[in-house]
Amino acid sequence: MRGVLVGICLLVIAITGTACGGREASHRESASPPAVKTVTMSDAELSEIYLAGGCFWGVEAYMSRIHGVQDVTSGYANGDGENPTYEDVIRGDRGFAETVHVKYDSKQVSLAKLLDYFFRVVDPTSVNKQGNDRGLQYRSGVYYTSPEDAQIIQQAVAQEQEKYDQPIVTEVLPLQNYYLAEEYHQDYLEKNPNGYCHIDLSILDEQEIDINIDPAQYPRPTDAQLKERLTKEQYAVTVNNDTEHAFSNEYWDLYEPGLYVDIATGEPLFSSQDKYDSGCGWPSFTKPIVPEVVTYAEDKSFGLERTEVRSRSGDIHLGHVFDDGPADRGGKRYCINSASIRFIPLDKMEEENYGYLLSIVE
Repeated sequence: MRGVLVGICLLVIAITGTACGGREASHRESASPPAVKTVTMSDAELSEIYLAGGCFWGVEAYMSRIHGVQDVTSGYANGDGENPTYEDVIRGDRGFAETVHVKYDSKQVSLAKLLDYFFRVVDPTSVNKQGNDRGLQYRSGVYYTSPEDAQIIQQAVAQEQEKYDQPIVTEVLPLQNYYLAEEYHQDYLEKNPNGYCHIDLSILDEQEIDINIDPAQYPRPTDAQLKERLTKEQYAVTVNNDTEHAFSNEYWDLYEPGLYVDIATGEPLFSSQDKYDSGCGWPSFTKPIVPEVVTYAEDKSFGLERTEVRSRSGDIHLGHVFDDGPADRGGKRYCINSASIRFIPLDKMEEENYGYLLSIVE
């Protein structure tokens, strides 16, 4: 029966240019970006939010393309009764909103960032209308299951309100209920690339990738513990600010894809994507994964004036940063001791709990 419904709906689009439920067909001029592929995680490791923003075909396709989003489904939320059908919802008498359920990895994308993207494609001042779609089922809303999320959502709405003279009418409510929509609605635009979409998916062509590395996950051992765990050379470099020999250290000429982490704490520091051959004989990088994972100190040892680089959580000596790096990549050269870092190959990252950073290495 569902296959028949899909066929009827596509036929209506082809003949009239109007999708089922009053949606107008829109043929996009360029291919939309693909859904983001990220490491598979269990539901227990993911956060969730429910978003209503007009036709769920477009909202589902849009949210699934955001970095850090793991899964999106289309359904019906915050209405009366149980197990509504599409026909029940479009009548509007049961109060359901077309809603998508977004599961995301908060290490890769924050709720605040998701809401920022959401409000880029939703008119929050429009009552029961988004794009060409009108009706109670097309109202905008943010429905949460975690009370801690309520404040974040309210802050996002308050920031959004500054952009408008009209009051924002987007609902912010606890999730009352949610029912999956029929199978033919799921991944609709993946199945029907020229189907109706009231959202410009190209907005995500240049999306910024949020990387959240929590220092609390990488506590520093004591110096005594480090002395037990590290080799003599590693301890001398990391704790006593020594320097290893050029061209004879472990990683100076390694260019396999992977991640470089703090030898003391495991905090991620550098990606192989940013490693290059500087000719200096030590591992060289154009930048850290995110600026926050390293700190800087003035170093006047040996009669030189240099900028020392230290790790954030471990507070160990990593090396120095210079201004003679590749100009087209920011001009910096992070000259790092192999003894201060540990390399994790790409195929081991998920196993060692660094799967949330796969996208910056692949």
